[in-house]
Amino acid sequence: MTRMTGQKAKILAVIVALLALLYIVPHSGSFVVLLATRAMAFAILAMSVDLLLGFTGLSSMGQAAYFGVGAYLTAVLATKLQFGLGWDFWIVVLLGILIGSALAALFGLFAIRATGVYFLMITLALGQCVWGLAYRWNSLTGGDNGINMTGRPNFGLDLSDDVTFFYLVFAFFAASLFMLYVLVRSPFGRSLEGIRERELRMQILGYNTWLHKYIAFIIAGGFGGLSGVLWAHTNGHVSPETVVLTTSVDSLLMVVLGGAGTLVGAILGAGIVFGLREYLSTLVPWWQYVLGGVYVLTILYLPMGLMGIPALLRQRFKGRPTEASAKIATKELASKPS
Repeated sequence: MTRMTGQKAKILAVIVALLALLYIVPHSGSFVVLLATRAMAFAILAMSVDLLLGFTGLSSMGQAAYFGVGAYLTAVLATKLQFGLGWDFWIVVLLGILIGSALAALFGLFAIRATGVYFLMITLALGQCVWGLAYRWNSLTGGDNGINMTGRPNFGLDLSDDVTFFYLVFAFFAASLFMLYVLVRSPFGRSLEGIRERELRMQILGYNTWLHKYIAFIIAGGFGGLSGVLWAHTNGHVSPETVVLTTSVDSLLMVVLGGAGTLVGAILGAGIVFGLREYLSTLVPWWQYVLGGVYVLTILYLPMGLMGIPALLRQRFKGRPTEASAKIATKELASKPS
């Protein structure tokens, strides 16, 4: 009963935080609106990483590949084929999800066969293949120069307005959080947690662990593609830097910083990283070292991430004796014969 009450309190807190974000950001100036929009678009990618790392126990370093193909698909259709404007925006969103899922389905056939560091290295190598394709296929991707998008679509809503586009990205962001939450709370999600904790035991119980991991891998790829579509419209420029290894590392570190296995931690990590980057870069030229220090300190002293702080505090206060109990213990020790 207490656990259910605590879960409901967490859900209520998340809803209140989302409503506060929806109300405060549009009234905070264009810079904050753009920053929040970029963070929410990238947070969808971070949540897809959390589905693999936090709930399935798969440390993927190739998530930038699905993010990149979604972004490049959007840029190519919108500029070179004059597609992606008006109502076609929704078709591009659907195609972005499908191409991310399809690429993940292909890569998963190779990656899911491995575990641990081998899985990490295979996903890294596959992600670098996509980066190399984006860098070398000049006729389609623009090579090192990338693709500049001329503007955002207009389908009754003027998405050229940053506030309107913020509301749209917020809708996708909230829907992604809801769908992933339902997924991880479902029996399928519980089975993923079982695989994370003890895969051999799940196999003994009759679960097809390979298929479960493969499906989770494909779902994560679909959300990565969606994130790429939104990012392309948010950033207005797509280049090989979108698919570079740093993108995968950033999303992974965001999950670790916020707290793996929570979904909300991935969102919190994305918000903090984007906020620190934009703020620190205006103060000091060596802001990367500060951000790196934050990562190191989090891993050393907060292994469960920032979302693990309440549990850590409860554990410490629970283990600390109260003043009354300390006095009783002192008297008992004093009364014992030496």
